[in-house]
Amino acid sequence: MPRALISVSDKRGIVSFAQGLVSLGWEIISTGGTAATLRAAGLPVIPVDQITKMPEMLDGRVKTLHPAIHGGLLARRDLAEHRNAIARAGITPIDLVAVNLYPFQQTVAQSDVTFEEAIENIDIGGPSMLRSSAKNHASVLAVVDPVDYTTVLDLLRQGDVNQDVRRELAAKVFAHLADYDAAIARYLTPRESGLPSRLSVPMERLQLLRYGENPQQRAALYVTEEPRGMRDLVQKQGKELSFNNLLDIDAAMWAVSSWDARPACCIVKHTTPCGIALGTSPRDAFERARATDPVSAFGGIVAFNTVVTADAAQAMSDLFLEVVVAPSFHEDALAVLAAKKQLRVVELPVGQGEGQLDYKRVRGGFLVQDRLTFDGAETAWQVVSERAPSDAEFDALRFAWAACASVKSNAILLARDERAIGIGAGQMSRVDSVYLSIMKARAAGHATEGASLASDGFFPFADGVEEAAKAGVSAIIQPGGSVRDVEVVAAANRLGLAMIVTGARLFRH
Repeated sequence: MPRALISVSDKRGIVSFAQGLVSLGWEIISTGGTAATLRAAGLPVIPVDQITKMPEMLDGRVKTLHPAIHGGLLARRDLAEHRNAIARAGITPIDLVAVNLYPFQQTVAQSDVTFEEAIENIDIGGPSMLRSSAKNHASVLAVVDPVDYTTVLDLLRQGDVNQDVRRELAAKVFAHLADYDAAIARYLTPRESGLPSRLSVPMERLQLLRYGENPQQRAALYVTEEPRGMRDLVQKQGKELSFNNLLDIDAAMWAVSSWDARPACCIVKHTTPCGIALGTSPRDAFERARATDPVSAFGGIVAFNTVVTADAAQAMSDLFLEVVVAPSFHEDALAVLAAKKQLRVVELPVGQGEGQLDYKRVRGGFLVQDRLTFDGAETAWQVVSERAPSDAEFDALRFAWAACASVKSNAILLARDERAIGIGAGQMSRVDSVYLSIMKARAAGHATEGASLASDGFFPFADGVEEAAKAGVSAIIQPGGSVRDVEVVAAANRLGLAMIVTGARLFRH
């Protein structure tokens, strides 16, 4: 009778898998919570301590680390001396291992986890059994992923599992263990200046893509275990997502995540906003964001920080869009959007990747930094001009500062009434971004008189302030820190502008 050892933390599908094995005449060895789950389903289970002839010890730390287990896993069936050795020791071969591990990555991702809790979630017995079975995959099936249960059962019903499949399952085990060990090493590695001295970033290929930024480039989406990320993306309808779609989705959802108490909408093209606004409702936020630059909104990616309603979906119906992304959609909104069968509709949690690292590829390595998260705290802000902003200007500056954080540098954003009216992005000089934001605002029919302006970096010269004043801008918010700050502030005072310095820069290269 073939024998399987089953011990899983993730119990998805394990009962039906074990039922399938039993129906094929397999014996099941199990332990702890898995054994209890299988017994509750009416399945016969041999407890591990009946095999090892020893009770578990050290609060469960030692259960399966025993020759009776690993001898049964590592014995090569094609070598008579191995078969004779385990027979003399009274060890029965084990033909299948279905094991997944203590949830270490999920445990350490919790903000309130203690060091002791993290250490207790380092699995020892599970990886040992997986390594033994995967090394001896010619004789032992090693199954670490619940998605493989059905395939394995189907093959066993047909007779046996060929060596190609066994090798593929073994490769998946070692990849899984490498990810698991890398997560532990990352957690335990001493940090220098807040960053680890060594980095290993385990990723799983979630989706092959048609191509990359250009058709001649291969591409795929790889995901990490980090919470509220691309692993949690759910596509509700539409064409296959492209490489560029996914870049824009990430940028757009980052942009709207700066607000959690008000509906926000952002329309992105080439990873930078062409429209962004707050509103009284999702529809209002969309209509105000679209009005920033109606021409550029065509073919854009629209993101919301809140559930999309039917009336918001209806407001988008006359505009060609590539993607609509939000944390959720009302069913009647999905019904409206379904009229556009090619439109990609995506659910993705709101978040900025707080506490995570950001990676930029360079030849032969990566630049690593803390992921930028927008901090709206105003404790370090200073009014440096002679004239303080009015209440209305202050509200507009607050919005403009948050919105500017998602615009590519050099970034200038003009705002009024909690919506952008002109965006100058990605220019090589800051004054050119000022020119561009004014030109875009006027082209869309927005009056620039009385508008507020946000700059993601300091003004290196007074010319940007002077050009803003010519357009009627009345208030500016910027990081400060230029060697010519005195000249810049003097220009603001001479021209009657209010100016706030935040002390924090928001570059996005």
